[in-house]
Amino acid sequence: MSEPPEGQKPETAAERKMRFIYTIRSRGVTDPRVLNAMERIDRGKFVRGLFAGRAYEDMPLPINCGQTISQPSVVALMTQALEVGPRDKVMELGTGSGYQAAVLSVLARRVYTVERHRRLLHEAQNVFHALKLSNITGIWGDGSHGLPEQAPFDRIIVTAAAEDPPGPLLAQLRIGGIMIVPVGQSDAVQTLIRVRRLETGFDYEELCPVRFVPLVEGVGDD
Repeated sequence: MSEPPEGQKPETAAERKMRFIYTIRSRGVTDPRVLNAMERIDRGKFVRGLFAGRAYEDMPLPINCGQTISQPSVVALMTQALEVGPRDKVMELGTGSGYQAAVLSVLARRVYTVERHRRLLHEAQNVFHALKLSNITGIWGDGSHGLPEQAPFDRIIVTAAAEDPPGPLLAQLRIGGIMIVPVGQSDAVQTLIRVRRLETGFDYEELCPVRFVPLVEGVGDD
């Protein structure tokens, strides 16, 4: 967080939390369960190093392995669009910092999160443990293939952009389930898509423009 102007008192934790939630609400997040989850999960626990002071600003920030932690309003909008229920089993592809999985863990029965970088997964799991989030299962692996052995899932969220909604992931979504995925052929032009699986096929809905790192096959070497 940037330093306050000269003569102005530093922001208290309560004021910081109030501003954080106000910013999220102003971006169109109105679901009280989502707002509660965003308030309960401290983003500051997931941001380290040079950028720790900016953890409560509504902006993406760099993390290890060339990845980013998404801006809070995008996390909240994706979570709201996912319509997670308390009995849902959720799969997340792209653990990253672990922030999105932690928010989902407040709302869902069980969260499976897959990360291709072993280092990121280890760091995220340490935070999950510190926050006593016992309903998250972290898995090191190739997220582009999902987790067929745990399918079907009630909800699937992809935090990296694909050219099209990935077929292997759609196949792991139960009938009546929802998947949220950024879709785009470049890192500059992407659209957040909500996919609902119906008895007769899939329904696709465009939500808003976004910008995510690309979905990459395979696992990292770090």
